[in-house]
Amino acid sequence: MKKSFVPPSGPPRTLAVAQLISRTGDGAYYVTAALFFTTVAGLSPGQLGLGLTIAWTVALVVGVPLGHLADRTGVRRSAVVFFVCASLAVGSYLFVRSFPLFVLSASLYAVAQRSGSAAQQALLAGVVPKEQITHVRAVLQASYNAGLSVGAALGGIVLLFDTRGAYLAAFALNSAAFAVAAFVLWRVPSVPPSPAPPKGEKPQPVYKDRPYVAISLLNLVLVLHVPLIDVALPLWIVGRTEAPPWVLSVMFIINTLAVVAFQVRVARGVTGLTSAARYVVRGALLLGASCVVFAFSGSGGSAWSAVLLLVAAAVVQTMGEMVQMAGTWEISFGLAPDGKHGQYQAFFGTGLTVAEIVGPLALTGLLVYWGTPGWILLGGLFVAAGLATTPVVRWGERALAARDAASGTRTLGVSDDTLVKD
Repeated sequence: MKKSFVPPSGPPRTLAVAQLISRTGDGAYYVTAALFFTTVAGLSPGQLGLGLTIAWTVALVVGVPLGHLADRTGVRRSAVVFFVCASLAVGSYLFVRSFPLFVLSASLYAVAQRSGSAAQQALLAGVVPKEQITHVRAVLQASYNAGLSVGAALGGIVLLFDTRGAYLAAFALNSAAFAVAAFVLWRVPSVPPSPAPPKGEKPQPVYKDRPYVAISLLNLVLVLHVPLIDVALPLWIVGRTEAPPWVLSVMFIINTLAVVAFQVRVARGVTGLTSAARYVVRGALLLGASCVVFAFSGSGGSAWSAVLLLVAAAVVQTMGEMVQMAGTWEISFGLAPDGKHGQYQAFFGTGLTVAEIVGPLALTGLLVYWGTPGWILLGGLFVAAGLATTPVVRWGERALAARDAASGTRTLGVSDDTLVKD
């Protein structure tokens, strides 16, 4: 199989196009949302923060039940429905001018976005051959970042104009992008719904799959690098280093473009669960090393020395992110039973949701107020979570093999030595 940035024709390419379109709208939304809600919608910063926290908490609570519903009703249909709901939610922002309505719209958006993403991942598992899963997932991640980059550039133009009409146009773009992405997803072949369990047999929910719960908790620690970039680093740069604020833009560009250019190439080494666990360990070590470099950026000296250290740390952190994510994608699919990918991907995705809810407060206290020791502790947490991944994956493989032996079925997990080399 020839691997390149362009995904294989058919369903993988359609999924990548849907990802690119939807995330272009999201990129414009992320750049302009805070100013829109506080200057156009009339919310206070406190109301904005509280409303978003409520919204993502709702998404966290209903994510797994909706994932299970997607498995039973069809993941393609569910993905399309969730994307349409996301379009309607963002469109409703154009008319929201009160806090209760904002909470309602934001909750619908958070639920639709998270559940739509889980259904999309389950759809990927149903239409892409096993040996292509990680490669196609890497292409989707590159499409994700490419869309965010284009959308962020469009959002920058909106900020340049800084008018009510420009902000409304950005939100209208995001709403339209989700609607178009839903139409594109409908062109992906349908995946049969998972059958109901035999009469009298109680289905096992993901919560009772202890190895999968453990690997999801480890992933929660590892994805703390997401709020690290979004929230903690800007405060660290301004409050603890001599570097100018514009260095944050440079770091964001490095991260985004590197993922677009290199994520697919990085993921080529993941050929099964064993190599995936090795990748997570390597990624965690790189994330830990980046924390050490970030810590040194606040040690004083000139502004340019701080800039160089911050940029170097951003490069190491981005490498760690790409390597770690390539491994966790394979693990999240490989340890999930057939017919339950909607439920399992929804549960695995709750790690990112929890990180986005508690991460800003936790990382701000750890890094901005505690300083260098906080960075070292965070790096140690990354490394510990990475090292723990290997035994947990082996535990999950044994549990999955036992279930397969009992049911006489095979799952998505692919052993490294069963793959046909290119």
